[in-house]
Amino acid sequence: MKSNYSPLVIALLAAMSSTAYADEKNPQKDETDIERVLITASPIKRTVLESSTPVTILSGEELDQNQAATLGDTLKSVPGVHSSYYGPVASSPIIRGLDGPRIKVVQNGLGASDASRVGPDHQVSTETSTATQIEVLRGPATLLYGSGAIGGVVNVVDNRLPTQRQEGVSGEVFAQYDNVADAKTLSTDLNAGSGDFAFHIDGYTRKTDDYKIPVPADIDEDGGSTTLTNSDIDASGYNLGAGWITDDMRVAFSYGHMDSDYGLPGEEGVFIKLNQDRYQGVVDWNNLDGFIQAVHWQNAYTDYEHSEIEGAEIGTTFKNESIESRLWAEHAPVYGWKGIVGLHYNHSDFEAIGEEAFTPPTKTDSIAAFLMEEKKVGSLLWQVGTRVEQSTHDVDNDFFTALSSSNSVSFDDKDYDAVSGSAGVVWSINDRHSLAFNYAYSQRAPSASEIYAYGPHIGSGTYEVGGGFELSNNAGQYSVVQSNESMDKEVSNNLDLTYRYTGDTWNANVSIFNNDISDYVFESFTDLVISDGAFISSADYENQVAVSGEPDDEADGLPVVLFAQQDARLYGYEAQVDWHLNDDWRLEVFTDYTRAKLDSGGNVPRIPPMRVGSSVHYEYGNWHTEVEVIRNAKQDKIADNETSTKGYTMLSASANYYLDLGDVDMTIYIKGDNLTDQEGRVHSSYLKDEAPLPGRSVSLGVRARF
Repeated sequence: MKSNYSPLVIALLAAMSSTAYADEKNPQKDETDIERVLITASPIKRTVLESSTPVTILSGEELDQNQAATLGDTLKSVPGVHSSYYGPVASSPIIRGLDGPRIKVVQNGLGASDASRVGPDHQVSTETSTATQIEVLRGPATLLYGSGAIGGVVNVVDNRLPTQRQEGVSGEVFAQYDNVADAKTLSTDLNAGSGDFAFHIDGYTRKTDDYKIPVPADIDEDGGSTTLTNSDIDASGYNLGAGWITDDMRVAFSYGHMDSDYGLPGEEGVFIKLNQDRYQGVVDWNNLDGFIQAVHWQNAYTDYEHSEIEGAEIGTTFKNESIESRLWAEHAPVYGWKGIVGLHYNHSDFEAIGEEAFTPPTKTDSIAAFLMEEKKVGSLLWQVGTRVEQSTHDVDNDFFTALSSSNSVSFDDKDYDAVSGSAGVVWSINDRHSLAFNYAYSQRAPSASEIYAYGPHIGSGTYEVGGGFELSNNAGQYSVVQSNESMDKEVSNNLDLTYRYTGDTWNANVSIFNNDISDYVFESFTDLVISDGAFISSADYENQVAVSGEPDDEADGLPVVLFAQQDARLYGYEAQVDWHLNDDWRLEVFTDYTRAKLDSGGNVPRIPPMRVGSSVHYEYGNWHTEVEVIRNAKQDKIADNETSTKGYTMLSASANYYLDLGDVDMTIYIKGDNLTDQEGRVHSSYLKDEAPLPGRSVSLGVRARF
């Protein structure tokens, strides 16, 4: 369906000119300002330069330039961060080769609480078009966020919880059209206040058709459609917030709702219908007298549901109802050490209902205490912390009644005690050079899906068997039985070394890391496939298909994977250099690489390849232009039963024109992606052989801030 946003945009811009509150922000900000922005994901106020762990912050013009429909695509050019890419909607971040239950996605500091950590075909329930800042913490961040952050954290920050007083009205309107999928996006963000009260409202809508592709979707086909079937989107959402803010106290509350209907590429006729309601609140007590100087309390309640629909029938419905609360206090310095101490509680009631449900209903509760401290000694800033966490999985055993061995399957509640700690130091060598080192010891309790999964997971194209089971072989007849051994905790020993240089004309940031993980959980291919409810060898299945033809049941032929544990090592680097050639020209170069090996031999599956990128920026008057080239190398360091992926190069270019309309700062832009119409397949994607990246695209947009 065609949409025309022009009248709405014009009306909104007209309203701005009469009621707008002046915004002094210059869109063409200094590139080094980003390193002085506070990291809101850290409870101890610090900037990027003061962090012993690698951090990247996208905000302002840099966020505008990288903004995409999904969180994964928005961050895909950040060093060390890749995208899982399950089509244009379900695309979540991969940090240093780790994703899923090892990466915590949070909204304003608290978990997104969706189903994206369970399956790659599930959308991350955050919206980038209304975000003001996105923070990426690379490496373990378990001290504040729990064992689910053993690989890193992505914090999406917006204005739904007002942080400061203001008089009058300010805000933003954004509209974009992209020809690759006839995509239309519109978002608005309004903030108002009077006295000690502040208010916020935002909303967005996004609608696309199937996107165009430069080659046939199936890698083995020579001809076919020039669009990717079932890659369309119809999404919308809004957030309401209010706050009472004084010099010593802040109380803020928000409500948000989102709806999203999107297709699953590779599964013709299958689409997901998603909705979520989220309530979030915060209370800050500041400037307290005595040993406790400030107290902060964050709370969130999320009600999430999505249904996977085939034709007119619902195949599976996923529900997740969660409550999260974090309370912490800032204390006065003790022998020069300042910091925070706190408690963190999380409850999740997750269930999958339907014929294709592959995980049982599970209630998970966790409670933790944490401590984070830092001390400045000369040119050294020392940072230490620890966290003690207990989590419990309470599984509904009725789910397993379909098993032939159902009489012997009964899981007791599983309790895990996880201890994490870190120690780091930032050495400010002088005003330009700094060196940061951090060691983190982290433990992660296996997720419920890693333990209890049993059934066809259409999204990943596998038949999953959790680590709570094992495959029994009786004279060539395979069956699934409950394992006598429990899955162990993952234990990570991670080392980070980061060099930072901030100069007059150029800046550099280089990080190297080594992460040794004991009892690393991964999906091990078994060389078995599912056929009419039975497990047979892949060779026998191929012979069966040759004789009888392709089966009608979409689960038949899925490879059987078993969640296994082995020791693993992940190591690599990220590097980025910005060079201001003169007042008009700037050059940026970046590269990243992650190598992931199992100690017993072989490679960890779906690890992104090495990447090298460069961009040239030119500013003249009100114009800002950019040309970017990113090379993704071939990935041939692959796991058993995994295929290699060819390398590809993406060329993009953009031009922005800035207009000062008094109380309104407007940006009009044109942007082209994949200008050479190259075939690109994301190695970390489960759909890499069925869903190439979009072909050549041109987008037009306007953004107005007032």
